Amino acid sequence: MRSESLINIYQAVQIVAVNGSAAKIEVFKPLDEAFQLMKKILFQPFDLKKWFVIGFAAWLSNLGSGSYNFRFNRGADWQNVPGFQAVSDAINQIPHWILFSGLGVIVALVFAVVIVFAWLRARGRFMLVDCIVKNRGAIAGPWREFREQGNSYFLLALLAGFIIAIIAALASLPFMLPIIRGVTFLHLHDVYLICMIALWAVVFVLLILGWTLISHFMVAIMYRRRCLALEAFWAAVSLITNYPGEITLYCLFWIALGIASAIAACAVILATCCIALIPYIGTVILLPLVVCLRAFGLRFIRQFGSDYDVWAAMPEAPPAPPSLPPPLPS
Repeated sequence: MRSESLINIYQAVQIVAVNGSAAKIEVFKPLDEAFQLMKKILFQPFDLKKWFVIGFAAWLSNLGSGSYNFRFNRGADWQNVPGFQAVSDAINQIPHWILFSGLGVIVALVFAVVIVFAWLRARGRFMLVDCIVKNRGAIAGPWREFREQGNSYFLLALLAGFIIAIIAALASLPFMLPIIRGVTFLHLHDVYLICMIALWAVVFVLLILGWTLISHFMVAIMYRRRCLALEAFWAAVSLITNYPGEITLYCLFWIALGIASAIAACAVILATCCIALIPYIGTVILLPLVVCLRAFGLRFIRQFGSDYDVWAAMPEAPPAPPSLPPPLPS
């Protein structure tokens, strides 16, 4: 065992010696490159049709992932709401089998819509990356080209969501079972209940953040290697475990950018009199922000080598033809 460890250390030293030094992973430089790339894609020159096409890909890549917070007055007495009693009496007149069948159909339709949105979102993420990498506004081409990768990513994302839901449900048992059984010593301010809910929230948030980070890198890896989701998943996990410090710094910087982007989006919504709240139109209006953030992730991951560089497979521009000598004077 000791000899194997020495051999591994010796091989690592040899690799560093050949390469000269370890690769320097930066955060601010990729952001500056992403900003310059965004200006080149969207403003040099400005093409409104290109904006709408890339905006559609960006909107599709986030389809159904937005959240809207509605506040309900939970302390209100619904029996005092006008018409509530009439609606309640009408529902009570419906046979139970019809009521439950209708409820089942509604739940099935909602579930089907969620699945379709997740599939379109998976396909749209590859379309957006392709538009950024190739500096073009295209929908049909990348939709067909990355059909296999998009479908594979969708299936793995569906499986990941199911696993996260199962883990969250199991983790909630320590505080949900006593509540369901009606244990009287558990009150709103009970220390046990508060601690278990806080622990559950931390676990759930970590699972969501972990999958978000892995899937964020997976799309770039699948685009570069034309591989399926499972291979990209393990490649992303390996990248994160091999560079924990750099990835952590990237995550913190990304969170800061997300907060700044949310503030900027709110300002745009107010400036446009809430027109930016319209899903597709809002994405087009905020397209510079969306493209810059996505390009930032692509520019960051390319620092880890050509296997992670989505621009590595791009054909090189042909050399410029030699300039002709000026004509001789007659």
